[in-house]
Amino acid sequence: MDNLTHSLVGALLGQAGLKRKTGLAMPALIIGANLPDIDAACFFWLDGQEHLGFRRGITHGPPALVLLPLMLAGLLYGFDRWQAKRGKRPEGRLSVNFKWLYLLSFIGCLTHPALDWLNVYGIRLLEPFSSEWFYGDTLFIIDVWLWALMGFATWWSLRREKRGGEWRRPARVAIAAALAYIGMNGAITVAAEYHANKRIPEISAIASPLPLAFWDREIIWHAGEASVEVARPLWGDWTLAQGLAHDLRSSKAIVFVEEQGVPPKSAAELSGEDADLAAFLFWSRTPFVECGSGGTVLLRDARFYDPMARDRFTVALPDVECVELPSE
Repeated sequence: MDNLTHSLVGALLGQAGLKRKTGLAMPALIIGANLPDIDAACFFWLDGQEHLGFRRGITHGPPALVLLPLMLAGLLYGFDRWQAKRGKRPEGRLSVNFKWLYLLSFIGCLTHPALDWLNVYGIRLLEPFSSEWFYGDTLFIIDVWLWALMGFATWWSLRREKRGGEWRRPARVAIAAALAYIGMNGAITVAAEYHANKRIPEISAIASPLPLAFWDREIIWHAGEASVEVARPLWGDWTLAQGLAHDLRSSKAIVFVEEQGVPPKSAAELSGEDADLAAFLFWSRTPFVECGSGGTVLLRDARFYDPMARDRFTVALPDVECVELPSE
């Protein structure tokens, strides 16, 4: 999920009462809820699409979820002592308890992979013990309805606290409502995938949530064991009220062209020579290829097939030509 959502979850946990456990509890919860995303620093040393194979991995796995909170708690504890020595420690701050700082940082960090698992992008929950990707297919990566719910509840709780009223209840109600909303979206995804797989049982369906219409899903059918070189994903639209509401649409499949009687290397073979391609294939869940300009081969992922932002999730296969297969 996006970092605003992660931050609001940390803030709500604090406003639900956890911030009274120790001084600097709110920074521990909010920073902890975002801390696994320190892997975004990889953009400084990785080029092209290599970040796809690095993100949502090592910093989201079990060892990191133990060590990162420890580092955060240590920094916050040291900051409190540094302020005290300089005589700048706020008088109203609660005494700082390192054990509670670590526990709250740990809770904040745990919420991060739990939320990241909910979308189609995926997360490697067991890294470095396993590089398997896990997908919840429940929420779009940016959910404005969660923003509205959690943002309003945080504001209302802080307002009540400032006025001396009961400030924990709004946060607790919002947490319960958010969990119910997530559960409802999970049920919608299960229903969409069930009905889609009944229609085309030979291949697997992914029900991808949409940005605003949480009751709708974009259905992506894909053959998990098919050759990437000839994979042809199908798209359809599913809505809670009508089921599969629109006709299927398909990408253009391609076939590689042999040059001078020598068969071209497959994408898997080429990945050993191209770091971008290797990272893309490692990350991709629904890879397919299509012809680009000049007969080049472009490798894409059906989950993020946006004509307006193709370069972001696209890798060109070097020195390979293609021709389109006839439409069925």
